[in-house]
Amino acid sequence: MTIRHDGLTVDWLGYATVRIETPDGFVVYLDPGRYGVLTGEWTSDSSDAAAAHPEPTDYHARDADLVCVTHGHHYDSDGVERVASEDATVVVHEAVSADELDRDADAPESLPYDVVRVSDDDHRVVAGADGGSVDVWTVAAYNDPEGPYTRADGSVVHPRGEGCGFLLSLDGTTVFWPGDSDAHDGFSRLDVSLFLANISGSVCMDRHDAADLAAALDPDLVLPVHYNTLDFLEADSGAFASDVAKRGVPVVLDER
Repeated sequence: MTIRHDGLTVDWLGYATVRIETPDGFVVYLDPGRYGVLTGEWTSDSSDAAAAHPEPTDYHARDADLVCVTHGHHYDSDGVERVASEDATVVVHEAVSADELDRDADAPESLPYDVVRVSDDDHRVVAGADGGSVDVWTVAAYNDPEGPYTRADGSVVHPRGEGCGFLLSLDGTTVFWPGDSDAHDGFSRLDVSLFLANISGSVCMDRHDAADLAAALDPDLVLPVHYNTLDFLEADSGAFASDVAKRGVPVVLDER
């Protein structure tokens, strides 16, 4: 279903893929693709996950003015091409390299768009082909080696410097997508209207961390995403929603 918030329309399309459209028709996609969510090939690993994840579709909207990619795990060149218009700007973290992925993908710079590389402390303004613009800020997204999401050998899945989160300002409404990250204290200082909460756990903040962050951010609305696509990303979205609502923060689920 489509979520409506402060004039924006928002759709979670599966995995980490979110589509946002302003009243003036400026369209943003966050982390489009992977695992068959945009090709209609995704299938659930469990019946519980199937009940709490968007249906996959063979998706070729090609309507994006802006595409944002947080890190290599979420980079899918085919997914970008399925959503990007011919005049799109593609904002990609500087560490994303097709040569270092464990799968086939075209390098971002080989795609037929205006590709902009960002660090994890950047600000860019992206204009749409038909008018309108979006402010894009990045924040560092990573696992703390001293935090809860470390491997047995002390390493982490998401080291600092390999990805970012995005804070977007669209027609005066701020949207925060932290990407794959711990819930860092600095996040709570952001001014956020819509919080796209990563609740998957295992390799980044879990639903408890995300609920604590939601309470600290005190946004106008929380929408959880990036869960139940794979077995190690399973999360109880209903429990998360109940936890957040009990803290006095509005929350909504976008599931089939």
